[in-house]
Amino acid sequence: MMRTFRTFVSFTLILLLTLTSYIPVSQANGESPSLAPMVGEIDTSSSALETVIVEIEDPSIIEAKHQGQKQSKNELKQARQSVIEQIQDLVPSSTVTHEYDFLFSGFALELPAHQIPSILGIDGVHAVYPNIEYEVETDFDEVVIEKDAYSPEMLDSAPFIGANDAWEAGYTGEGITVAILDTGVDYTHPDLVHAFGDYKGWDFIDNNDDPQETPPGDPRGIETTHGTHVAGTVAANGLIKGVAPDANLLAYRVLGPGGRGSTAGVIAGIERAVQDGADIMNLSLGNTLNDPDFATSIALDWAMAEGVVAVTSNGNSGPNNWTVGSPGTSRDAISVGATRLPYNKYKASVFTSDGIDYPSADIMGFPSDEELLELDGETYEYAFAGLGKPGDFEGVDVEGKIALIVRGEIPFVEKAENAKAAGAVGAIIYNNVAGVQPTVPGLAIPTIMLSNEDGLKMRNELENGQNTVTFSIEFDKLVGETVADFSSRGPVMHTWMIKPDVSAPGVAIVSTIPTHQPDDPYGYGSRQGTSMASPHVAGAAALLLEAHPNWGVDHVKAALMNTAENLVDENGNRYPHNTQGAGSIRIVDAIESETLVTPGSHSFGTFTKERGKQVERQHFTIHNLSNKRKTYQFDVQFAGNPDGIKVKTSKNLRVQPGKTQKINFNVQVDARKLDPGYYEGTIIVSDGSQTVEVPTILFVSEPDYPRVTTFDLDIDENGVLFGSAYLPNGAEEFGLWIYTRDTLEYVTSAAVVQNIGKGYHDVTWDTTELAPGRYYVFAYAERLGKTDFVLGDEIVVK
Repeated sequence: MMRTFRTFVSFTLILLLTLTSYIPVSQANGESPSLAPMVGEIDTSSSALETVIVEIEDPSIIEAKHQGQKQSKNELKQARQSVIEQIQDLVPSSTVTHEYDFLFSGFALELPAHQIPSILGIDGVHAVYPNIEYEVETDFDEVVIEKDAYSPEMLDSAPFIGANDAWEAGYTGEGITVAILDTGVDYTHPDLVHAFGDYKGWDFIDNNDDPQETPPGDPRGIETTHGTHVAGTVAANGLIKGVAPDANLLAYRVLGPGGRGSTAGVIAGIERAVQDGADIMNLSLGNTLNDPDFATSIALDWAMAEGVVAVTSNGNSGPNNWTVGSPGTSRDAISVGATRLPYNKYKASVFTSDGIDYPSADIMGFPSDEELLELDGETYEYAFAGLGKPGDFEGVDVEGKIALIVRGEIPFVEKAENAKAAGAVGAIIYNNVAGVQPTVPGLAIPTIMLSNEDGLKMRNELENGQNTVTFSIEFDKLVGETVADFSSRGPVMHTWMIKPDVSAPGVAIVSTIPTHQPDDPYGYGSRQGTSMASPHVAGAAALLLEAHPNWGVDHVKAALMNTAENLVDENGNRYPHNTQGAGSIRIVDAIESETLVTPGSHSFGTFTKERGKQVERQHFTIHNLSNKRKTYQFDVQFAGNPDGIKVKTSKNLRVQPGKTQKINFNVQVDARKLDPGYYEGTIIVSDGSQTVEVPTILFVSEPDYPRVTTFDLDIDENGVLFGSAYLPNGAEEFGLWIYTRDTLEYVTSAAVVQNIGKGYHDVTWDTTELAPGRYYVFAYAERLGKTDFVLGDEIVVK
């Protein structure tokens, strides 16, 4: 694996002037210094302490091993210490908080933010990364299942992907160790206690050998249950059975109170899990940085190279493309999207008075079909309950009524739970911005969703004295397994890889949790998110390794991808590869694979030649695992059979039993015949009786990535807005759009600049020129005729 980096940070003139004053003397004799790149966002404008991850030039122990180099732990320590001493001579106040040598070569360093640029010119520094915050990949908070309402049949996701059939065949994960890198695990839970030995793992938050969940009352933040839920999906064996109920578990608490942690701890956890002998690691965590070369992705890639199957959630920022975040962007780790199991779909309409229509009315979620259908044909009073926070219900009578709530600030599930606690029998949630809201299965009360426009109409009705609403609910159809709206999509920036790799159930998943109640400490809860999908794949990998102990990580990944079930949406349209990956995993089919095709997906990259034809060469490998000679035929199909793409490969190939053979093929693209954008295709490999489909993708001209992907902002006491937006490849024009919060009317543009480079762009703007009120601030960017925007946050101007 080659290490490639891109410099994302463009320095302002002030930063350059600051940097020159810190260049080491040995590089200040007229020659231009060689500066290491800063990969990601690092704010160097203040003197506050900041932690960064420093990668050094000397390769890690595992990287050196796989590159045929000699590297001892002591030699690497000396090289690392040399860099540390140079930094501490230059920045005496700096402190090393973590050191890494096994998978990642470097250390975590705390120092004043404005002094970070000074270390870029130090000999031996390869790259500097921000210590990005990681958090659990959960779409909404947990729904605790009351003891008298719980039954083991509620855990239907493991049987759906074939876990029960694998158990009947004798595969339960016995002898396989799965590391859970998360918020800790309640290893005393009766459904999990069997999976832990004397050594439980490690706590990187408190730096001890007790990786328990955060308890209530921790002064640093709220208690956690997430890691225990994830662990239960992998290996519970009690009232609930996980996918691999006899697997061993190790817990690494890399996320602390509130489910948050940092890059420094995550890398440390990855290294320790590999050194502790884990066969598989699950990381149900992430950030929004779509970057394959971030520090955690590098560590996971080397973990895979060392033979540890790394499984990670893809993120919960869907349904738009390009929303996958690190470490789901890893080149080699298995990235997992979330699906929803088959369900009954209903149609909904609402009526308040003649002449008023609500065309956007649709079902958001409900606890059961029966409770939803109780609304049909009934008329209820309704009352406005603001954002649906507990305080919004004070003085608002919703007992036996419908709560009208606006989206924002707290999860949908909390809004529904708060409405139920206040006595409401149902809820209507309307959008706070333009666009469509997601469905949220399993809400506490039947909930209808409306657009922003329709929600404002209903509020106007209420203000005019029309305070009743009538519902019409009718069955529509049975919907098969579908991709969850929230599940992040690919592709990955710069490598243009398809992500996720596979999908698995991640909606309304029931698993183990600690209750944090001393008199009744163990419970069960329902969650949704790609966090819940990922452990299904980690558990499946455990079953595959038990069935095939000689398989390498590439075999495990390929088996899951090659045998995955293609998914279609509720209208029967097949999902794009960047939505579902290779499809939803099917465990028994993966175990029984006789042919594996590696890698499990392909990207041909970008074709930019404006005149003539451009040819790119690729290859894949056929593994004949059977005891018979097989003859394979190949076909490559691109969606819509676009003119301008031609693929040449072998007509057929004979592979002896137990043998492996490489297949070369050429892709010829005539960009003049194709519109710019990306084109998805499928490589079809058939032995006459079984077929393997391998997703593939190529890009013509400028890929259709979003021109701006993130925008964070804050306002000081003087009304000055400070923001930072990420521009993957720069912009011809960048600026802010200001809209009113309640009516979404355009007010003005602000802080507009022309022709800025790729990376993070900082912006300041004096908001006091606005009239007092509440506003939304959007960042927009234009490049090569395409404009994209992203919502920063709501601001209040006094």
